Amino acid sequence: MDNGNDNNAKRLLWAGFMAILAAGVGFSIRGGILGDWGREFGFTQSELGGITGGGLTGFGLIILIGALFADKLGYGKLMIFAFICHFASAVLTLAAAPIFKASGKDAAYQCLYWGMFLFAIGNGTAEAVVNPLVATLFPKQKTHYLNILHAGWPGGLILGGLASFFMVGKVKWEIQMSLFLIPVVLYGIMCYGRHFPKSEASTHGVSYGSMLAVFASPILLFLLVIHALVGYVELGTDSWISNITGNILASPQNGLLLFVYTSALMFTLRFFAGPIVHRISPLGLLFVSALFGATGLTMLGSASTGVLVVVAATIYGIGKTFLWPTMLGVVSEQFPKGGAITIGAIGGIGMLSAGMLGGPGIGYKQDYFASTELKQKAPAVYEQYKSPSENSFLFFPKIQGLDGSKVGEVRGKSEAARSEGEKQVHDADLYGGRTALKVTAAVPAVMAIAYLILILVYKAKGGYKAVHLESTGPGSRKQA
Repeated sequence: MDNGNDNNAKRLLWAGFMAILAAGVGFSIRGGILGDWGREFGFTQSELGGITGGGLTGFGLIILIGALFADKLGYGKLMIFAFICHFASAVLTLAAAPIFKASGKDAAYQCLYWGMFLFAIGNGTAEAVVNPLVATLFPKQKTHYLNILHAGWPGGLILGGLASFFMVGKVKWEIQMSLFLIPVVLYGIMCYGRHFPKSEASTHGVSYGSMLAVFASPILLFLLVIHALVGYVELGTDSWISNITGNILASPQNGLLLFVYTSALMFTLRFFAGPIVHRISPLGLLFVSALFGATGLTMLGSASTGVLVVVAATIYGIGKTFLWPTMLGVVSEQFPKGGAITIGAIGGIGMLSAGMLGGPGIGYKQDYFASTELKQKAPAVYEQYKSPSENSFLFFPKIQGLDGSKVGEVRGKSEAARSEGEKQVHDADLYGGRTALKVTAAVPAVMAIAYLILILVYKAKGGYKAVHLESTGPGSRKQA
């Protein structure tokens, strides 16, 4: 790569970093203002989970669609489309409060849901471009540079979390939500006038049919299933983690700081993925990460002191760090013929799982365990605090969770200021969040088993080796 091309590659890498950072800022700030939305509009945890799900479902759909046509439409045009969607999403989201005053709770819900959906389309379009783009620009170090690219995500979580820490309760949520537009403008400037190459597969003349043919591989299908679990446990949990830990620590601000801390861990460690992978292989890194994730979530659900919460969050933070980008790297290294389509499929499946299952599912679990606990221990109090509407998730029974506005008032009071009934509500609310985390820990435990199976499969084949479209030496294999 000559110096001009090298400069172009680095400029595009950091433009992609900034686009993913914008998604992280919006995601993080949204997590910090869930309580504001619950109090202002009266949403239950399940309804808030539905809104966060809308912010991920669209992400997944557009990655899948965008990846199919990325090379044909052109990466530059897709980045312009992402830029427009990000701005339009801000307009729709910020209209929620006046729409609530004019038309009520249901209209506000739809406004926020579709605002998040449009935000997700912008995010997904950008990711449909930047993942195959970086794999193409750095074909010999895919896992390393994909981890650097996706350090933009925790970078955005850090900035958004700090913004929420200093602004929640002091600055209107509308102003906080608008902050994600700053990195949006920056990635737009960085992309302007850049040359965007086609994917690695297209560059080597791989036909569209050959790209799609890789999906006949049982290993690729298995990886898609695993990544659906990655999306559920990482993004689904992160939609709720600051809200739940803030409740455990009796301080929303401390919950946000803890989220910033785990995001800082992720941000730092992703720059060192290359040396780690060199020592233990991508699959070994994924196996260890899943074990850490399961352990951390279990401990978080049981931690009763601030120190134990920090220790548990550290273990969980390390566990989730490498999962997403390393999965992208594995798919890109093993199935380079798939080009943008395979990387888009893996990212899309993960986002769809997070949006349709993770965010809503973890919200439902909190409602289910909290309402069941309160109904059993204080049925009269439950009748007073239950939501007027029912919520459901997949095939699980319909439930009436706790009213977000009323629970928000209880959370805002000190322990001494709470009545006996309010203490019971608080305890049930806390129990719901803790139990939801412990149940969710089963997901990374299953992932660890799946990664172990893959390690054994590749060991039987002679070990994990990256597949290249062109042979570069005795250590590589040319994909037929």
